This record gives sequence, structure tokens and C-alpha cells, in this order.
Amino acid sequence: MRTALAASFAACTIAIAGSPASGAAHHFGPAEGGLQAGSRSSLLTTPGALSTLVTLPVTPRDSPTKRGYERAAFGSRWSDVDGNGCNQRDDVLLRDAVAGTVKVARQGRCPHDVIGGTWIDPYSGRRLVFDNLKDPASAQAIQIDHVVPLAEAWISGAATWGDGKRRLFANDLDALLAVDGVINARKGDGDPAAWRPKKSYQCEYARRWIGIKARWELSLDASERRALVEMISTCTA
Repeated sequence: MRTALAASFAACTIAIAGSPASGAAHHFGPAEGGLQAGSRSSLLTTPGALSTLVTLPVTPRDSPTKRGYERAAFGSRWSDVDGNGCNQRDDVLLRDAVAGTVKVARQGRCPHDVIGGTWIDPYSGRRLVFDNLKDPASAQAIQIDHVVPLAEAWISGAATWGDGKRRLFANDLDALLAVDGVINARKGDGDPAAWRPKKSYQCEYARRWIGIKARWELSLDASERRALVEMISTCTA
């Protein structure tokens, strides 16, 4: 497996080195592009991430401010886009909690308003334990991160989208993770060239980032692509 992965990585590096500065975006569905079986998740397999990376268009990096980015362009925070009665924050908290630890209550139409539990921040490995997420300080200490930040999506193609598509992106469960609030603040709007998680998570982070960009047909810039190649080089399978 390591030999095959090394060969795929070498081929990807050669392809990137010889590729033009831009290209056609590649859009794939759940059964394509090396997506993990049985899911519409944006988490690609390592070979799938490598082969997908070379298909993504590369454009010059621009400033979100210069491009007129505003958070409001992506709609209100944490809408119930899937109609299950709960907003996306509660959906992500429920999904990402350590099994058997989450405490929920019914609130209005939502059957799983999350009020406590244990989470492992994927970016740092920190263990996060809360028993009252109605407390503002506790709620701020665990945040829902857009893996590809909204400002990054804006300069990568979302500036041309309609309001509805931007709202769907902002609430895409496959592009959201429950993370430590302090770590999320450090990440900010940074792309992989500006910020990286702990080394042991860099492989999965790069695979997830590439999957999101491909599924939503977003571009990369050159430094971002180089950083993604470096992070994928940490993959062992």
C-alpha cells in the first residue's frame, strides 16, 4: 500500500509541476473522486485526494476584503437547511460528540438540542467536556468550524453564487466540524498555506479540504496547493 501511495504521490507532484495556472473545475458525486464508501462526505481517500487535486483550477490569490466579502452574504448563522427541526450547530455537535457522552433536550421542533457532552478537537487533540452549553462561555468554547472558511470560499468562487447556494454551503454538514474555540480563532480565515492543524491530522484535513473544494467547484491558489501537497505527503494510507 505504501508503494502504491508513494507512486500516486509522485505522479501527483509531477502533474502539478507541469500543470497550467488554471484549469476546468471537476465536480463529482458520492461514488466518484475517491469518496469514502457509503457516504456523501467530502472526506476523500488519499489516492482520490491526489487525483482530484490536480484537476482543481488554480487562480491568483485575492483579498476577501477587496472582493467585497461579508459574512451576511452566506445567510444567517446555522439554519435548519435539512428540515429536521434542529439547526446545523446542534446537528454537528450531536454527530461529533464522543459516543455515549452527549446530553440532549427537546427544544421546539428540535429533538436533540445539545446541552452537554464530550468532544475531541480534531485540530489539536484537546478533550472538551461541557455540562451546560446554554452557558455563553461554554458555548463559545466549542465552535462549529467551516473547514473551508466562508471568506476563503468567497474568493475561490462563491462570490459569483446566488444567495441560496451560499446559504447551503455555509450549512453543509460535510464541511463543518466541532472544534475548540481557541483553536478556531487561531485558524480564522486561513487556508492551508496560512494555518495547519496538528501534524497527525494534516492528512485527513487536506483530504477533507480538497473534497470540499472539488464538490463545490471552488478554485485553489498556488501556495494553497503546495501546502496541500505537503500535508498529503504525511498520509500513510
